[in-house]
Amino acid sequence: MSRFLILCSVLACTVGCGKHAIKTDSLIRLVPARVHVSADPIAMQPQVLRDRSPLKTMPVQSGTNRKIALIDVDGLLVNQNQAGIGSMGDNPLDIFREKLDQVEREGDISAVIIRINSYGGGVTASDIMRRELESFRERTGMPIVAVLMDIATGGGYLLATAADQIVAHPTSIVGGFGVILNLYNLEDAMAQFNVSGQTIRAGKFVDIGSPERFLEEDEEELLTEIAEQYNERFREVVLQSRQRIHRDADIFDGRIFTGKKAVELGVVDQVGYIDDAIAAARAYTGDPNSCVVMLHREQDKARTPYAMTPNEPTQLMALPQIPGLMRARLPTFMYIWQPDPGLAP
Repeated sequence: MSRFLILCSVLACTVGCGKHAIKTDSLIRLVPARVHVSADPIAMQPQVLRDRSPLKTMPVQSGTNRKIALIDVDGLLVNQNQAGIGSMGDNPLDIFREKLDQVEREGDISAVIIRINSYGGGVTASDIMRRELESFRERTGMPIVAVLMDIATGGGYLLATAADQIVAHPTSIVGGFGVILNLYNLEDAMAQFNVSGQTIRAGKFVDIGSPERFLEEDEEELLTEIAEQYNERFREVVLQSRQRIHRDADIFDGRIFTGKKAVELGVVDQVGYIDDAIAAARAYTGDPNSCVVMLHREQDKARTPYAMTPNEPTQLMALPQIPGLMRARLPTFMYIWQPDPGLAP
């Protein structure tokens, strides 16, 4: 079944291709590459630079010798490399832990800013990232300020709750407190191609969620129960971290709100910009002129506080997102606000 759908995707991508193909490396430089035809089948030979160089501190705002680290968290929060054709991106969970470890090793960093632009991710990955940040704060005693960019929903906001202070932009989208599990039924689509599934199973629920059939009532109840347990865990973590939120607040139903509304609800502490987050971090350090640095790999330069760590090569975004096809690559239950069923980061 998966091979069939992948074949359809590849054919769709290759329509209209000429005699030249595109070859990339991990720096996302696109160069034309001829496809050599011989007695053997046509072969592509992409040259992939898997850059795993150590992280380096890169100043993005000058100041005194005292440093504040700005850690960027962007896109879908999952425990897997965000890879495309011919290249490999960083694992969001792995790179986050790597940056925290580097901050701790530096020795001259006195505060951390977590810059979040994520609509969430896998339940477990989001939970682990929050725990990593919380453990880091307890272990080092460093003050942490979270600044929410375009969007910080679901697991993205969950991560922010481990900070001492949360700043949201006036136009930030916050919320999406809930759990979602995407299941798709492809019976009709398969029938159009005269394809049918035949599953051999031992265990009534072992193929629960299969795209080849609809859910039974007891299966739906089982999955709903799990989702509700995850949602209750999310709720308790948020309420314990954000004392200003009333326990009966009607915000854990997946709704979203602006930064201004988030302040009124106690979800964030203030509306502001990244400069305000930097000022808040400097206030914690007692040095209003602390230098701000980011931790990026040597070939991934950071020159302003808005620089991003690439975690998804451009080619992946060019592939069609077929509902159900990508499910095996993603977590099942997710802390996420999801307007896009394709789940593209």
